[in-house]
Amino acid sequence: MTTHTTQTSDTVVRPVSPFLSDVLVQRAIELIWYEAALLDRKDYPTWEKLFSDDGYYIVPVDPETEDFENSLNMIYDDARLRNLRVERLIQGFSPSAVAAATTVRTVSRFEVLEVSDSDVVIRSAQIITAHKRNDTRNLGAELTHRIRLASDGRNGTDLIVQKVARLIDSQDAIGAAGFLI
Repeated sequence: MTTHTTQTSDTVVRPVSPFLSDVLVQRAIELIWYEAALLDRKDYPTWEKLFSDDGYYIVPVDPETEDFENSLNMIYDDARLRNLRVERLIQGFSPSAVAAATTVRTVSRFEVLEVSDSDVVIRSAQIITAHKRNDTRNLGAELTHRIRLASDGRNGTDLIVQKVARLIDSQDAIGAAGFLI
């Protein structure tokens, strides 16, 4: 990523990303923030619709892997598996859905990895504060979203083609979260 430097009135030089003013990047970031809000509201059916039909939701165990298909993953959901996961969460029959945690997510530190007329790939940091049964915990993850942009601009629907959530403690023992990451 190319950065420019900006001179402030105090003569402090700081890097400025030219991507932050890119309308395509802004659309992708808005979608990522919207996804976080839907997950905090437990609006899983609407969250599921944010993904393209060929989209994947992945939570790998190995923090370095890029070969998700041949690696151990906590979650590796295509459209069918996402739908089954959402059904379990909204029907309340799974242990993770019973008294599901209340969450608040912060998604920040956006890094633009790729931009084209059709796709934007963004890496970001996410902190989830979750509260369940008198217990509050924090969970950190690095997210990578590949967003497929609607060809007709703001009138179309931008979709998530791939979401990878790399938990900072993915190689430690992790209990059932009771929420989507």
